[in-house]
Amino acid sequence: MITRLNAADAGFHNALEQLLDWSNVADDSVQTTVDEIISAIRLRKDAALLEYTAKFDRLSLSSANELAFSKEEIDAAVERTPPHLLAALTQAATRIRAYAEQQKLHSWSYTEADGTVLGQHVTALDRVGLYVPGGKAAYPSSVLMNAIPAKVAGVRELIMVVPTPDGVANDTVLAAARVAGVDRIYRIGGAQAVAALAYGTETIPAVDKIVGPGNIYVAAAKRAVFGKVGIDMIAGPSEILIVSDGQTNPDWIAMDLFSQAEHDQQAQAILVSPNAVFLDEVAAAIVRLMADQPRADIIRTALASRGALIQVADLDAAIDLINTIAPEHLELSFANAEQRISEIRHAGAIFVGKYTAEALGDYCAGPNHVLPTSGTARFSSPLGVYDFQKRSSIIHCSAAGSKTLGELAMVLAEAEGLHAHGQSARYRVENHR
Repeated sequence: MITRLNAADAGFHNALEQLLDWSNVADDSVQTTVDEIISAIRLRKDAALLEYTAKFDRLSLSSANELAFSKEEIDAAVERTPPHLLAALTQAATRIRAYAEQQKLHSWSYTEADGTVLGQHVTALDRVGLYVPGGKAAYPSSVLMNAIPAKVAGVRELIMVVPTPDGVANDTVLAAARVAGVDRIYRIGGAQAVAALAYGTETIPAVDKIVGPGNIYVAAAKRAVFGKVGIDMIAGPSEILIVSDGQTNPDWIAMDLFSQAEHDQQAQAILVSPNAVFLDEVAAAIVRLMADQPRADIIRTALASRGALIQVADLDAAIDLINTIAPEHLELSFANAEQRISEIRHAGAIFVGKYTAEALGDYCAGPNHVLPTSGTARFSSPLGVYDFQKRSSIIHCSAAGSKTLGELAMVLAEAEGLHAHGQSARYRVENHR
């Protein structure tokens, strides 16, 4: 059911490379379809949006005015949400908001001896679009994780789009949007929703950045509109890497592997341990616990195709493997794990100690669950407040500072052959007062 590897074997690195390989590039047919959709939205705006909504979501609307959810519809969805679920959303939102508040960037400046002031001015994006999957995939937690950091950053308007196949909306998703402070919600999805957010229509305002997960068409559309707008990332399948010394209940570890594998057939779940007996115990737990899983077929496929139990020589070798894989989710399920955090250079989120299940981070711990996948933790970070803020440099020269910097700039401009640059600086040096 799941691959067994040993880091001491001669072919280990090739086997690991094959295991980790995943391409997030849409094929030509997908990209062609997406490009046609984007072109139609840019050209015909609301008319094309209504046509695609009827075609792909089987939802025929008489006018673009019906694309927006009304306050009354959202109120009704909140009323239908079970009280215990609404309370859980509210509590999770409180924790996510408290963590996000710690991430806010602030403007700063300092003054040099000659009176020149240098600094940085921090501002929020004006308008952000949030894509939320609809239909079978309903993720209210994703609404909280994407929307709350944007609002904490100070984004003036947050616009959510969510497809409603056959006109069916998910009450919990709408309730989460209310809890998170989303400003407007539209019942659109797919590449057409991404295009509408990027370029605007008569009804949908253009945004500055698009965040949120979606299928391959949504991912391809986000890639296509990048440059016109910002995007969060092009995310791949969910991943978990667990390192254990063998002292954690094997059932716990098996279920942690399931928690990622149940996302979809391409999700990746890997356990690394120096304890061969423990790997055997986890393998047995996987078989024993599988029968009770509602998403067993998905889990089996994911574990068989991209899962692994890897034996290493010791925890030092496990740390090296972590930095090679650069996992989205990393569980350190061994004694004194907190003492090894400084050695980890590449990971999206780190869950420390055997009592810290990755699932807690997915829902309610506070840190964001939108994380870099497919090894991109080598150069990128979790979604946060900083993704919704911009930084402008401030340079305010005093007269004395202008002379000092001008003379320096003249030398450098001459070296680069940019005469006007040098002259611009020279005017202020020669007319220094």
